[in-house]
Amino acid sequence: MYFIFSKLLLYLLFPLSWVFILIIILFITKNKKRKLRCLIAGVIILYVFSNSFLFNSFARCWDIPAHQVKNGESYSCAIVLGGFSGEDKNGNGHFNPAADRFIQGVQLFKTGGVSHILITSGNGSLNASKFREATWVKGQLQALKIPDSAILIESNSRNTIENARFSNALLKQSHLPGPYLLVTSAFHMRRAAMIFKKEGIPVIPYSCNFITNQYKYSFDDFFIPDAEKLNYWNTYIKEVVGYVVNSFNG
Repeated sequence: MYFIFSKLLLYLLFPLSWVFILIIILFITKNKKRKLRCLIAGVIILYVFSNSFLFNSFARCWDIPAHQVKNGESYSCAIVLGGFSGEDKNGNGHFNPAADRFIQGVQLFKTGGVSHILITSGNGSLNASKFREATWVKGQLQALKIPDSAILIESNSRNTIENARFSNALLKQSHLPGPYLLVTSAFHMRRAAMIFKKEGIPVIPYSCNFITNQYKYSFDDFFIPDAEKLNYWNTYIKEVVGYVVNSFNG
């Protein structure tokens, strides 16, 4: 029940949800001053959360840079968090825009940065099907000629807390020494690293899938609204809220 409630409550924190609520109030209220305030508030929210400069400034402060693996440096395992693939209407797996997590995990193994890859992910959908991400990803790793002996999968977790808890048990069973490289998207790394360390798993952040603008700002970044940034803010708001909540939990 908590899992479902937390998912639904989170939607109310997204900027477009705020705008939608303001629009509803604007139509149902008869007070002209309240109508004007709702209209102004809606426009301000849309502009602020679609501004590229403001978004990139926040994201750069939040994101954790990736650990640079030096020549000759090697770790026993790369823990790759799921969320980079899913299923289509026929139940077949496919990669999504976060596939850089998969790519970086494979690259670390192929270049000798790690000796094992642990994929941790089950199915986090509210209406979960039989599809299990880690199981499907194992097939993709095998197709790239990565031996079974180097692949660990955990296919029961539904969120990051369960990722850490179930991965901890699997790592202990496998007797792989830490520290481990934690591979996930830059926006997710701060919360994920905290959760894994709370679980007693020594991890080194290996951020990837950066979505921020790493270059010089242009006129558009300061003044032209970008609808894509609204979606990105949803992602970061989820992470900030999750980080705060998880920091207070044991």
